[in-house]
Amino acid sequence: MELRNIHVAFGGVRAVAGVTIDLHAGEVVGVVGGNGAGKTTLMRTLSGARPPDSGQILVNGQPVAIGNPREAKALGIETIYQTLALADNLDAPANVFLGRELEAATTLDDAAMESATRKVIGRLNPNFKNFKTPVLRLSGGQRQAVAIARAIHFNARALIMDEPTAALGPAETAQVHALIRQLKSEGIGIFLVSHDIHDVFDLSERISVMYHGRLVGTVNKNDVTTDEVLGMIILGKPPTKLTRQELAELHG
Repeated sequence: MELRNIHVAFGGVRAVAGVTIDLHAGEVVGVVGGNGAGKTTLMRTLSGARPPDSGQILVNGQPVAIGNPREAKALGIETIYQTLALADNLDAPANVFLGRELEAATTLDDAAMESATRKVIGRLNPNFKNFKTPVLRLSGGQRQAVAIARAIHFNARALIMDEPTAALGPAETAQVHALIRQLKSEGIGIFLVSHDIHDVFDLSERISVMYHGRLVGTVNKNDVTTDEVLGMIILGKPPTKLTRQELAELHG
């Protein structure tokens, strides 16, 4: 996937200004920046929630038009929002197939939906057993597994994950990290939108930093320190332009 020279404005405010960012199969790219940096708006252009005012989106090198979320899903692009958008009163199979239920004759084929759900969640988390439990009663990590299963069962090739570990404890965060690594091993690309710099360093190969609607730069994780990425986020400068004094003052 490639977003090329994307521009988005709301009234006179340039939310995204000429940003180019890409994603390869089986790769996690962290998308970071302060509040109002434009990262969420940029991801909304890929998810179909807010088509860009100008610029191109390419899939496998071919330009595509994504005018709404349905068109994004048809291209294998799924979004897992921070809220997860699960129906709390329903169990895992009902959530995975919500709006795309399987039918046998004139009734819902509950057995087929449960079987398919067991298969897809089993790939992600072999220890998941609560298939009959309303998702309201599941842990945060288990709820993430249900949301991810819903996305990948319908052949997602790229996931946008919005703050997937926000408000999770250490054990649940570790669960979600394991889910993301499993998705990577299956060749699914992930844009990881996060405020947690440690999450981003743990999971990403590359990190794209935004600042006031523009791209400061995309760096290989192994080539930078967390301080340098924080400097990009806070000061809007690439690592080569950051002075030692500026880096020291980040902790001031």
